[in-house]
Amino acid sequence: MHISIIGGGPAGLYFSILAKKNFPEWDIQVYERNGPNDTFGWGVVFSDRTLQYLEEYDKPSHDEITKEFETWENVEVVHDDEHILIGGNKFSGISRLKMLNILQARCEEIGVNIEYHKEIKDLDHDPTKPDLIIVCDGVNSTIRRNYPSYFEPELSSRSNKYIWFGTNKIFNALTLTFRQNATGIFAAHSYKFNKTTSTFVVECDPETWENAGFASMSEDETRLYLEKVFEKDLGGNPLLSNRSLWINFLLVKNKYWVHENIVIMGDAAHTAHFSIGSGTKLALEDAIALFNEFRRGQALPDPDEATFRPYIAEILKSYEANRRPKIEEYQQFAYDSLLLFENLKDYIHLDPLEMAYTMMTRSKKLTHEKLRGRDPQFVHKIEELRRNSLL
Repeated sequence: MHISIIGGGPAGLYFSILAKKNFPEWDIQVYERNGPNDTFGWGVVFSDRTLQYLEEYDKPSHDEITKEFETWENVEVVHDDEHILIGGNKFSGISRLKMLNILQARCEEIGVNIEYHKEIKDLDHDPTKPDLIIVCDGVNSTIRRNYPSYFEPELSSRSNKYIWFGTNKIFNALTLTFRQNATGIFAAHSYKFNKTTSTFVVECDPETWENAGFASMSEDETRLYLEKVFEKDLGGNPLLSNRSLWINFLLVKNKYWVHENIVIMGDAAHTAHFSIGSGTKLALEDAIALFNEFRRGQALPDPDEATFRPYIAEILKSYEANRRPKIEEYQQFAYDSLLLFENLKDYIHLDPLEMAYTMMTRSKKLTHEKLRGRDPQFVHKIEELRRNSLL
C-alpha cells in the first residue's frame, strides 16, 4: 500500500508512525513545506488522557516526549492584581519544535520517508497514484483551498487579534492574566514548557488593537509595548519573538472530510480556539482514530485498482462518521470559550474570585460539581462569596 501524507505536523507524523509500525510493508511518504527545525510558536500543552493514548499506541515516542515535559496541577487567574489558584488540573507542556523533532526521528527510525521543503499544491503530485492521500497541511491548508468542492470548507476569521510569544519567566501554572490600560483590555495565556521558557499568548479585541496603534508598530515595538502592559507579570523578563505577528484566529470546519481515497485531518479539517489548548491533542487523536479504522480491517485485500480503492473509501467514511461527533463537541466547547474572550469587556468588572470561576467554567465542559471534585476549597470560597453577596 502506498500512502502520501501532505503535511509533516503532529497529525501526519503520528499517523505515519502508527501505520508503519503496525504495517511495515506499507510505503509511506510525508511531504513537508518547511524544514525539520522550522516551526511557528513556542510550547504546546497536553492533558493526562492524551498522554495515556500516546503511551498505549507508541511507547518509544511517548517516552521521549515525556522526558521533555514540564508538568503542573494548577490553573492561575490574575485579575485586579489578585492571584487565584485552582488545583486538581493536571497538564504537561513541551516545546512544539522538540515534539516535532521527536516524531520526525521516530518516523525515520521505522522507515517513514519525509521530504522537507516540499510544498504540495495539487492532488496529482505523485504519478504512482497513491492508494491513500492524507491531507494535514495546517490551518491555512493549500489543498483545502485548491479543492473546495471536495471538502466545502466553512472558514470564520474571528474578531480578536492574538500574538504568540515566549518568555523566560517561568509560569508554574496554566495562567490567565487580565490587564487594562487606557487603550483597552488585554488577556495573556501562559504556561511553562521547558526548564527555562514559557509560552505567552496575548489577545485583545479589535477596539483595543486599534486604540493601541499596533497596525503601525514594528514587531519589536509591539513586543516592547506588551512587555509594559504585562510588566508586573513578566518580572523583568522580555518577551521572545518567533515570527510573532498579530493574527485573527481562524475557525475551520469542513462539510466533508473525505473524497474518494482522500481524507483531511488536523487543523486543515478543524480548529478549536487556543484558549482550551487542544489543537495538538486533537491532531494526534485524529491520527489515532484513523489508524484504528485500518487496524479494524487488517484482513486487507491486495492493493490493486479493482479491489483496494473501494475498501479505502469505506474505511475513510467510517473514520469520518466516528470521529466527527467528538470533534464537533470539542469545537462547541472551544467556541463557548472563544465567545467569552471576544466579549471580555462584559466580564472584566467581576470580583477576582468570580472571574476565576467564570474562566474555569467558560466552555461548559467543566460543571460546578466537577470543579468541586477538582478543588473543593475553591468552590467553597465561591459559594461563600455568593452567600455573602445575598446578605
